[in-house]
Order: sequence, then structure tokens, then C-alpha cells
Amino acid sequence: MDLGVISVRYARALLKSATDMKQEDAVYKEMLVLSQSYLQVPALRSTIDNPMLDKDKKNALLEVACGGQVSDLTQRFLQLVLNEGRESTLQFMAASYLTLYRQQKNVTRGKLTTAVAVSPETERKMKAMVESKTHGTVEFNTEVDPDIIGGFILEYDTYRMDASVKTKLNTILNQLKK
Repeated sequence: MDLGVISVRYARALLKSATDMKQEDAVYKEMLVLSQSYLQVPALRSTIDNPMLDKDKKNALLEVACGGQVSDLTQRFLQLVLNEGRESTLQFMAASYLTLYRQQKNVTRGKLTTAVAVSPETERKMKAMVESKTHGTVEFNTEVDPDIIGGFILEYDTYRMDASVKTKLNTILNQLKK
């Protein structure tokens, strides 16, 4: 069976159970932490995939990777995944859960990149603008990248607005080369 199909099926079942139990927000936070743990600690994947490590230790490690105190539903989900021998796809299950949750709750991810840090007021205004365009909630991240020299780059969904000085200078340079 395809890795993507398996992870989506498990994620869909987890989301349905979490929604029925009204715990989808708590499970979302735990899956977000788990997904970030996999990205920030590359050794986590190889440790979880290690067949020599017993399931109890894997379970304890995964609970810590989910943020420590996890909900009962997440504990049961991790047990199920370990009992079925699907721990190698857990990272994809967590990512699939995040995607399905965002679709269900109409949550969009947005990112604002600027050359210098922006004020919380500016960040709030940009977030509000994106929320008005998407008619939903926005998970908004800001990033500072001095290489863009000035201006900003706003990204959400498939939309990208590049109003950076670097891009404008490159555009002028390309026109002068013609």
C-alpha cells in the first residue's frame, strides 16, 4: 500500500475521533509539536524506526515528542500505530492530520518576510488583511531576512506578493541588460 494512502487514512480516522470527542484542537497542537520534533531532531525518525527498541520506549519517546503531557486520544493513537507496526509512517500521519485539520477548520498558513522586525501592530494588520481575503483563520509567521534589503514578501495559500527592494533591483538590472 502507498505510504501517502496509509498516512491519510490514519490521520482521517484520528481527526474523526478527535472531532467526535471535541478534542481536535488539542490533538492538532500535539501533532504540530510532533511534526516539528521530527523536523528539528532528525535522529527521532531513525530511533523510532529502530526494530531493536521496544514499543514501550518508543511510546514514551513519542509522547515526549508530542509535547510531554498528551491527551488520552493521542496516547491511544500512538499505541495503535505502534501495535500495527506503522511507526515508520508516523511523521506523515502527523503532517496529514495537520493538513486535514486546516481544511476542516478553514485555516490558512501565512508568512511575512521583512528586512527588519515589524511591530506587532503591523503584523496584526497584515494577518487581518490575509484573513479578510481567505475568509478564514490564519496561522501567521513572521521572518526577518536582511537579504531582501527592504520592503516585504507576503505568502499565503498559493499567493505570493513580493514587494522587496531586492526583487525590484533585480528587475531593473534585468531590464538594463536587455
